[in-house]
Amino acid sequence: MAPPRSRSDWLRRRAGAAVVDGFFRGIAAAGRLHPNARPERHGVEVVRDLAYLDDGRPEHRLDVYRPAGQSGRSGPLPTVLYVHGGGFRILSKDTHWLMGLAFARHRYLVFNINYRLAPRHPFPAAIADACAAYAWLAREGPALGADLSRLVLAGESAGANLVTALAVAACWPRPEPFARAVFESGVVPRAVLPACGILQVSDVERFARRKKLHPFVSDRLREVRDAYLHGFTPSRPEDLDLADPLVLLERGEPPVRPLPAFFAFVGTADPLLDDTRRLQVAVERLGGTCAARYFPGEPHAFHAFVFRDSARRAWREAYAFLDEHLVADAPRARTPWPTTAT
Repeated sequence: MAPPRSRSDWLRRRAGAAVVDGFFRGIAAAGRLHPNARPERHGVEVVRDLAYLDDGRPEHRLDVYRPAGQSGRSGPLPTVLYVHGGGFRILSKDTHWLMGLAFARHRYLVFNINYRLAPRHPFPAAIADACAAYAWLAREGPALGADLSRLVLAGESAGANLVTALAVAACWPRPEPFARAVFESGVVPRAVLPACGILQVSDVERFARRKKLHPFVSDRLREVRDAYLHGFTPSRPEDLDLADPLVLLERGEPPVRPLPAFFAFVGTADPLLDDTRRLQVAVERLGGTCAARYFPGEPHAFHAFVFRDSARRAWREAYAFLDEHLVADAPRARTPWPTTAT
């Protein structure tokens, strides 16, 4: 990855990163101070810091959000595995408490995960951790009340990339050991919600080729690429499949298992807009379902500002999509390892 061309470029990028990082961390922290952020006000219980890998690292912990009184004895609940965004570089399950609370209010059991962050832990650390959390959920989730026949993968921005890559790992046998563990679990998601996703990390210049971008935006996109792919040199294009899951889908190789239904939304003012368009085309060419929603004039991650009408509409449409696709009459929690690829 090419470094900035001059010290002034480097300083500009560092300053811009500090502004963006501080903004998102500050918004999340301020939001937690609001009285409505308290889970008990919404009939939600939270179990914090369960380890999905037994190594003592805080990056390998998750929080469980569930409707109050639903500890598993009252019947299994539709389940969300939530993977936070932040350009693979920043944020955590703690900054994304709102997402866990929002799904749990709608009667979902939510597993909101941490994972290792770049550039200290570049690709494939984040997707390897997400796969480990998935495999843990496949083993431990039913005892906690998870209905794995109604599993949803959800995330925004970089998290959208990771949940799309998880869906790939569940539907195609992969050579990476961590991805193979997802496939061998036999658990197949019913739906995937990749919101405002960056789904091809290796070529962030594509956005500027389509539309002139402000230098501040271009800097942020290069930071994502440079941090996540820091030091990674693929020996063949397929080595980047789980960093660029959109490219894998566009290759058109039929999945071994049926793809989950996708619901992808994005604002038309989001510089990442085109990846959602491409996702819809790629999934439909593979015979799958991808309902894409485009919100006029909305910026990146607009749905996090839940006091706004457009954000509430996005959540309502997402819930309606899940209500339609998570019917309980066709169990898909575990599918056997196929003897032949199709």
